[in-house]
Amino acid sequence: MKAKRIKKWISSIITTILFLVLVFMLFVVISSKASGGEPQFLGYQLKTVLSGSMEPGIKTGSIIAVKPAEDKTHFKKGDVITFKADEKTIVTHRIIEVNKNGTDVIYRTKGDNNKTADMEPVLSQNVLAKYTGFTLPYVGYFINFSQSKNGSALLLILLPGLLLLGYSIISIWRAIAQIDDKKTPPENIEKSA
Repeated sequence: MKAKRIKKWISSIITTILFLVLVFMLFVVISSKASGGEPQFLGYQLKTVLSGSMEPGIKTGSIIAVKPAEDKTHFKKGDVITFKADEKTIVTHRIIEVNKNGTDVIYRTKGDNNKTADMEPVLSQNVLAKYTGFTLPYVGYFINFSQSKNGSALLLILLPGLLLLGYSIISIWRAIAQIDDKKTPPENIEKSA
């Protein structure tokens, strides 16, 4: 009897996980396509980490949640910010020094895993967001792949199919287990003479 409950429990957990993965993958693909870039959720942006400059705290291939900056001049030493290094490059590093010159604020930044500070200071107007502390390791590889032409097409076709196949296998396994349960004779029935 315990084995039946354990099988049913495991089957339910696997089904739930597969469903949640499907919903999450659809959210990521649709959100990134709709926003034209990084996915957003409840006012937070999800950014993909492509280098190891912030390891071990933020691993390469992770996604991080950042809160878009409204007041870009209020950050302090120790904050981790996401900023535009140039037109094509977005970086997430820690502030090691804040310099104020009237209304202008300039931040000196450094990756936690780098030996030296970044060469160029960051102007406050180039700050995009502040790191919230939320990290999902290795999911960034998937998001990067899903944003490519081939990746999004493959994911929209292949992923739902694989998830449905997994769900079908679990359903068949459940049905077979129920048939086996019906065929198994009761053990503790006394025979009367």
